[in-house]
Amino acid sequence: MLDLDLDGYVEEFGRVTEAYRTGEASEGLPADIGLARSLIPPGTGALRDFSYVGSEIPLFDASNCVACMECVTQCPDTAILGKVAPQEVVNEDLEAADSTEDLRGHWAVTRKFHGTREKQGQTPGLFGIFIDPTKCKGCAECVEVCGDHDALSMAPKSKPTMSEARSAMEHFQRLPDTPEEFIREKVAADRMLACERSLLYVGGAGSCAGCGEASALRMLMAQLGWTVGRENIGLVAATGCNTVYSSTYPYNPFMVPWTNSLFENAPAMAMGVRKRWDQRGWGDKALWVIGGDGALFDIGFGSLSRMLASGLNIKVLVLDTQVYSNTGGQASTASFTGQAAKMSPHGKVQKGKAEARKEIAMIAMMHPDTYVAQTTAAHTNHFYRVIAEAQSFDGPALVVTYTTCQPEHGVGDECAAQQAKLAVESRAFPLLSFDPSRGDRISERLDLKGNPSIKADWHSDKEGNQIDFLTFARSEGRFAKQFAADGAPTEEIQLARDRSLATWRTLQELAGLLPV
Repeated sequence: MLDLDLDGYVEEFGRVTEAYRTGEASEGLPADIGLARSLIPPGTGALRDFSYVGSEIPLFDASNCVACMECVTQCPDTAILGKVAPQEVVNEDLEAADSTEDLRGHWAVTRKFHGTREKQGQTPGLFGIFIDPTKCKGCAECVEVCGDHDALSMAPKSKPTMSEARSAMEHFQRLPDTPEEFIREKVAADRMLACERSLLYVGGAGSCAGCGEASALRMLMAQLGWTVGRENIGLVAATGCNTVYSSTYPYNPFMVPWTNSLFENAPAMAMGVRKRWDQRGWGDKALWVIGGDGALFDIGFGSLSRMLASGLNIKVLVLDTQVYSNTGGQASTASFTGQAAKMSPHGKVQKGKAEARKEIAMIAMMHPDTYVAQTTAAHTNHFYRVIAEAQSFDGPALVVTYTTCQPEHGVGDECAAQQAKLAVESRAFPLLSFDPSRGDRISERLDLKGNPSIKADWHSDKEGNQIDFLTFARSEGRFAKQFAADGAPTEEIQLARDRSLATWRTLQELAGLLPV
């Protein structure tokens, strides 16, 4: 094996990223031992510039901001960052900075960090939102989740807007991290204020604009960084979208070590890593497997089941897009009945996928002493809670997260959180957590809190309109052919509705919510 000075390789890697930035890499870089061994240093994604991508960029209106942190949390590209700082710290930097831009508009006086703290006799803080023009792809997810607050809006990219955004980011980077006193342990959304501790997915990944997977990965890293620390995290990633956009040479968005396994055997590889770690006395280090539904519902399902049965302290995050996103949109066993995809097209004979969706969470619950959860990045508190519970559980854990895939689902770039919420409300993807340590009975172990109208078949909105699987299907292009011109649903999509309700009723029964 060729020797490699790893520390020196990382230290000198700037020559590689610079060559790619200037377009000289193919002719100017020599053969590289590190590349031959598939090594990319951590965090190099921070050096990637996406300012040429997209035609719009978000603008921040501090007067409408309530510091909810939803925009920071849901951004898939680490393109929006938040910070809290005392007034005098902000003023000192602005007065010292040689900038013609008016950056005071990036700071909001909010009840959360200013008014309440001032009343309690604590140091008040200003809350700032900053958009990194080198990371933003213009998906507008931030504007969508901001909603009626109207603190964010999209504007065309221009020399003035881009110049102001760059100056604002320089201002952000000059300031110290948010002081610990402003970050409350119980407010999950504030995790990402602790930049050094929890921003372990730095952006620069080649994921699609608005990618639901990337938001889930950022939140996973934030929670693990918050609870166990960067130095105690390792990842085994199954080949799929997540490995492609996270290792487009020379850019790596992760600040923790990770390795890519073949499509089907990430859980098996993780078993080997875990046993070696345990031999070395690293039993407290967090080891997570990451993969899509193709890798873990389908091709690697046997490997996953074996891992769950092993009792080893390995955790799994399934990025469930209900389709083989990376290889062109083929149907998987996670796909819904009636969904149009490659290998299950909608035509005269076959009208989309005929099979029922595999409910992998329910299967995993039947494995011995295994923690199981279903969640979405759009349900911020639920997501952070189940990741924390999975990590602290003494044994294997499986967390399945709904991740919107815009091109394969047929939805807009800004729709990741919106569609994930609708999937939950319509019973297409119920939230759940299953913890064997809660008791001996399944009804004690299974928790469905977080789902709306938890004891009813269907949930209704404020106007009294029933939200069911048909509501969900009408909102996505992958089901478009299941509705006639007048909106009438086909038998196939009606079957999908019936199957989603049957799954929901089974979960209700297991959780002890149905009358005996």
